[in-house]
Amino acid sequence: MPTLNQLARGFRVSKRHWAKTPAFEGSPQRRGVCYKIAIVTPRKPNSARRKIAKVRLSCNKRKVFANIPGQGHNLQEYSVVMVEGHGPKDLPGVNYALVRGLLDFVGKENFNRRKRRSKFGVKKKI
Repeated sequence: MPTLNQLARGFRVSKRHWAKTPAFEGSPQRRGVCYKIAIVTPRKPNSARRKIAKVRLSCNKRKVFANIPGQGHNLQEYSVVMVEGHGPKDLPGVNYALVRGLLDFVGKENFNRRKRRSKFGVKKKI
């Protein structure tokens, strides 16, 4: 409960919440076009060669870095992809990921994926 003095000085202002995916402007996913495919190395304790794509979003022409999940990909310049919100924690500046199995990004990987298929676009085997 605020005191009279606090009310006289002005109402309390709530803290502003920043969006984790500002390029999407409130949408869960966005369509984009790859304009560069690159390989980067993660920061300190980890060591690998992670594949990323520079994507230009179709809706607002913003350019973002997106992680390419899974093993193997068929992406090249001008591939149309779907971008979603989260990125790997060990790649600074990469805050987005591509969705496998949609548009030009095939869901087929180099090995058989039985569990946790939906994020990678693999159909259930009957």
